[in-house]
Amino acid sequence: MAVSKSNKKKVSYISVPSQIINSISSTSLESLLLSPKKKSQSSAQFFSSSSKFRFLWKNPRFWLFLILVFGFLGMLKMFFNFDPLIPFAQNPCSISQEKMALNGFSSSQLSVVRNGEKISENVVENEENGDEKSVFWKQPDGLGYRPCLQFTNEYKRASSVIVKDRTKYLMVVVAGGMNQQRNQIVDAVVIARILGAALVVPILQVNVIWGDESEFSDIFDLEHFKKVLENDVRIVSSLPSTHVMTRPLEEKRTPLHATPEWIRSRYSRRIRREGVLLLRSLDSRLSKDLPSDLQKLRCKVAFHALRFAPPILELGNKLTERMRSKGPYLALHLRMEKDVWVRTGCLPGLSHEYDEIINNERKQRPELLTSRSNMTYHERKLAGLCPLNALEVARLLKALGAPKTARIFWAGGSPLGGKEALQPLTREFPHFYNKEDLALPGELEPFEKKASLMAAIDYIVSENSDVFMPSHGGNMGHAIQGHRAYAGHKKTITPNKRQMFSHFMNSSLPETEFSKIILGLHRESLGQPELRSSKAGRDVTKYPIPECMCNKRQPHSSV
Repeated sequence: MAVSKSNKKKVSYISVPSQIINSISSTSLESLLLSPKKKSQSSAQFFSSSSKFRFLWKNPRFWLFLILVFGFLGMLKMFFNFDPLIPFAQNPCSISQEKMALNGFSSSQLSVVRNGEKISENVVENEENGDEKSVFWKQPDGLGYRPCLQFTNEYKRASSVIVKDRTKYLMVVVAGGMNQQRNQIVDAVVIARILGAALVVPILQVNVIWGDESEFSDIFDLEHFKKVLENDVRIVSSLPSTHVMTRPLEEKRTPLHATPEWIRSRYSRRIRREGVLLLRSLDSRLSKDLPSDLQKLRCKVAFHALRFAPPILELGNKLTERMRSKGPYLALHLRMEKDVWVRTGCLPGLSHEYDEIINNERKQRPELLTSRSNMTYHERKLAGLCPLNALEVARLLKALGAPKTARIFWAGGSPLGGKEALQPLTREFPHFYNKEDLALPGELEPFEKKASLMAAIDYIVSENSDVFMPSHGGNMGHAIQGHRAYAGHKKTITPNKRQMFSHFMNSSLPETEFSKIILGLHRESLGQPELRSSKAGRDVTKYPIPECMCNKRQPHSSV
């Protein structure tokens, strides 16, 4: 942050200790007062008439009085000559908790300005020459790609008929965490469009793990959602009176990779006859390879319509500004919770005790293991199927050039092992905060015990970061990767776990050589534009090129 400098000339005061004054002889003092030129008679008369003041010059109390006066004037100048643009005082140790709160920081955030990290001219100058100009913060070349949602004339003609229809309604029940629900809502809008039906605001199933009873409007801005999609799909808050007594046709299990053709052949006649269709378990059921207009619709829902509710958005933006107040920051999505280690078939690497906890949990509930149950832990690690632990995250960031002074926001649930599990990371990067560290007292109270709302706050601060890195894949990491690509390809580090873990396990590899190898493995994994068409089945909300973005040589339209 640039700090403005006043052009007004400043006066400096030098205080001289009385011991030094007393050590100067009267002859020396007289030589300082008398002109080196030959004394004239008038000057002799002057000093003769002022001989009564010589006593004062020789008196130590007089000099002590002068020192006190100048010191007092200096303190007044320092008190009144301050720059109101600086959010912190010159000495952070003297900041009261009340002043911190007025500036947008809580008492729990005193650590943000610890060790003399003050926003002053010197610190800003140092950061401009160091941390902020680090290669680590350099953004990838977006190659001119920008959002470009141009629907075909055929799609637009069909829209006028679809949004006027009052006979068909689609109801959906979405489950899982906030990011899973988000993906299912995107698919629900597309399925409603395929069937030409109105979409009833999705019902959020109570999460059995966290007990979150949040509704759609608690997490997302419902009126904004309706308005953005008003020309694509009609969104209604509830079934009209003409359909309330209708028993909905219920489909409990949509097959994987369902195509538009399958959906029409399966449901079109039945929804016309019954009037209402109820779908459950939509998670990743809709095909990722859809016609171009439907791909654009997915982007429109994910990146434009699904805006978080105002209270969540307000707090998320506040925390973003608090992280950014001292320069660029990195956001980490850490997947180190107990259930993650159980589901992935991996071990946290903390101690034998914790490994036994995970192994016992997996033996008792083998159905929790997500895939490839025949693989050993070591095989999973080398195949890149395991989350990074704190030590591995720290080594990766160091190898990629993250400065030790980097400010890090970490998102995610409480890690297995608590704060001790994070120590290898916090030792290397001490400026390490989550939403609890950044929030003022009481700010998080409306969102407590509501996991989806807390996840939404994490999403906002992570999406707004200068650099983002997930320690493992998953819905949030994929969603933020796509969102950052759509926003202009902000730097996103995708750990190349499949190729790098063999080097992590090589203890004889010198650190300089290790860093060189890791940098080489990640040159093309830093958020550069990547075409979805290069790999079949990729989700357009993760890889929005070419369906949802075009470069500067192509026409552009905004939503």
